[in-house]
Amino acid sequence: MTDQSPTDQRPDGQDTSGATVAVNVLTSIDQIAPLDWDACACPEAADGGRPNDPFTTWRFLHALEASGSVGRGTGWEPRYLVVEVDGQIIAAAPLYAKGNSQGEYIFDHSWAHAYENAGGRYYPKLQIAVPFTPATGRRFLTRPGYETMGISALVQGAVQLGAENGLSSLHVTFCTEAEAIAGEQMGLLRRTTQQFHWLNRGYADFDAFLETLASRKRKAIRKERRTAQAFGGEIRMLTGDEIEPEHWDSFWRFYQDTGARKWGQPYLTREFFEIAHETMRGDMAMVMASRDGMDVAGALNFIGRDALYGRYWGCVEDHPCLHFEACYYQAIDFAIAHGLGRVEAGAQGEHKLARGYLPMETHSLHWIADRGFARAVESYLEEERRAVGEEIEILTDWGPFRKENRKEQE
Repeated sequence: MTDQSPTDQRPDGQDTSGATVAVNVLTSIDQIAPLDWDACACPEAADGGRPNDPFTTWRFLHALEASGSVGRGTGWEPRYLVVEVDGQIIAAAPLYAKGNSQGEYIFDHSWAHAYENAGGRYYPKLQIAVPFTPATGRRFLTRPGYETMGISALVQGAVQLGAENGLSSLHVTFCTEAEAIAGEQMGLLRRTTQQFHWLNRGYADFDAFLETLASRKRKAIRKERRTAQAFGGEIRMLTGDEIEPEHWDSFWRFYQDTGARKWGQPYLTREFFEIAHETMRGDMAMVMASRDGMDVAGALNFIGRDALYGRYWGCVEDHPCLHFEACYYQAIDFAIAHGLGRVEAGAQGEHKLARGYLPMETHSLHWIADRGFARAVESYLEEERRAVGEEIEILTDWGPFRKENRKEQE
């Protein structure tokens, strides 16, 4: 696919009017060099620092693909988009052909059901996303200075790919708010959903955070932490080289248990964790609870430039409040200690509200080939946005913070 675009200038100020813009489709992340991909995915890490989040980095997407967690038979078949201007890669997007709606967390099951009841074929569809990862981040990945050209080419390329192949739809999930606005201006449908995040207001320690809560909530959290810590063992936070290969043996048992209960089978393969250990353990913070020489529960977080992303939890023994401690309170401790601005605790879970995690908007974009069905979805999304906004306002007001501290949490 090629296009002519006059919309941008190069970062050095040279006009790109008349430049040839080519949008290529790759079926493997191995078809692009890591440096070229990451120059678009995480240019902020070029100085050796952390990326804003690790999920669109070459190493993370490669771990998914090389481990067989995505690919043929998984419902996620890679169709990465790469934009070149006169031979230079200036933008990319993690695009997949989807054979189902599993592992997405901004769900369209009701859309698929309605579409197929009307005689249409909803699957396969296209999805710009990070598989199995409900974390907000950039989905239209561009080199600095090529944002307008890159986003335009990626959106047009993805829509063209869907239209030319007779596919029902394209979905861009957990994109940034800025991307959602830009995509809507380009004619895509914008959707607003929510999840729960903890925000760091410059707290010196966990007790400083607790002081901003209503007395009853503060006492409840302290009681939960005491209960969890009294489970009869120890709780450790492991990062980088502190994470040993044997820890993954334990964590795999935890993950299998959770995956079997939630999804019927785990999304990620055992090989994913082996590859991630080799290439990504510096991006991870693992909570491990051990008793009598045996690991009994754990939680896995990924570390971003200004956020900690809670991803997976599991256990082989049930202990009161241990889930809250491992997933929420240990994450808050880590964020405070490392000066991170927020903790994103993953999808769903109003129980997070009582633990200081507040509702935040999440965003997605959608293109639907059938214009009649698109109009129906657009009407639904307008009503959904209003309902989500009202729910966020109500839940925030019901949150655990003292009245004088609620305004700054909004």
